[in-house]
Amino acid sequence: MLTSERNAMERRQQQHIDPRNITVLVVDDEPRLLDVMRMNLEVEGYRVVTASNGYEALDRLKEDLPDLVALDVMMPDMDGFTTLERIREVSNVPVIMLTVRQEESDRIRGLEIGADDYLTKPYSPRELQSRIKALLRRSFTPAPARKTRIVVDDDLTIDFGKHEVWVRGQKVTLRPTEYRLLYHLVNNAGRLMTHDALLSKVWGPEYRDESHYLRLYINYLRQKLERDPAHPKYILTERGVGYRFRELDSPEAQS
Repeated sequence: MLTSERNAMERRQQQHIDPRNITVLVVDDEPRLLDVMRMNLEVEGYRVVTASNGYEALDRLKEDLPDLVALDVMMPDMDGFTTLERIREVSNVPVIMLTVRQEESDRIRGLEIGADDYLTKPYSPRELQSRIKALLRRSFTPAPARKTRIVVDDDLTIDFGKHEVWVRGQKVTLRPTEYRLLYHLVNNAGRLMTHDALLSKVWGPEYRDESHYLRLYINYLRQKLERDPAHPKYILTERGVGYRFRELDSPEAQS
């Protein structure tokens, strides 16, 4: 993540999320749609910067340090997927992908390479604004912090007070959504968390039908935490119902 971007995000996390303090980068190669999205967001109070292609979007990312990116998929020269991959090389900024294609494979691809949300055209201005607010809420509002350092076992230590996760002696970086998901799983260690409950707590109640989001982020956590993600020992699947974090030997191992 860019150092200046990290500092800006830390300052905003300490503030109330006010649209007037939020910069949204909108990327689309269709001038009319770009203007409509810009005007609708500006009416809500957001500061909006625009880009008409992927290369321009990368420049805006460095110069304007947006808090959120709304990124069209179908663009010439550099499509939205490639642009997103380039963004993720330098930034964890929340990204909503926008596309006319409804194939699940496209949605999964976008989420797998780092998108935080996916919206299919045509959509209403209200729907886009709702998704932006939900994404900002979970990105900039940290999960409630336990004032404890939890030693799960010799391989995994979690410090919710410092927002740190250590795996086999190495500090692991989690994206905000991954951290919130881990918090709710560990906070309910040994208890089944249903799909609906996790989607509502981590993403928001409007995401209760988006089960593929949960599957992907569970996979992300397993890839970062488990020795063998295909045979997890921390995050266990209750098929067709939800997930459960393994029981802790001691509820809270404080240091």
